[in-house]
Amino acid sequence: MNHDEILHKVTAVVQDQLDLDTLQLADDTLASDVEGWDSLAHVRIMIAVEQAFGIRFQTSQITGIASVGELIALVESMG
Repeated sequence: MNHDEILHKVTAVVQDQLDLDTLQLADDTLASDVEGWDSLAHVRIMIAVEQAFGIRFQTSQITGIASVGELIALVESMG
């Protein structure tokens, strides 16, 4: 998968987890930029991303993600 395909899939996961159908994410989007993306939602989103891509994050990786771009880079590195 290329960067744009991963971004599209991550966006779909976040839309589903937060019930925000019109949400658009970009590499520089922060959790604090998105309504409802709090610490509990962050864990749910990370688990859903793991399931969507068939990967497993380490706890330190999950807590170290600051932006959508960093999440995409992590997914790319594990793929």
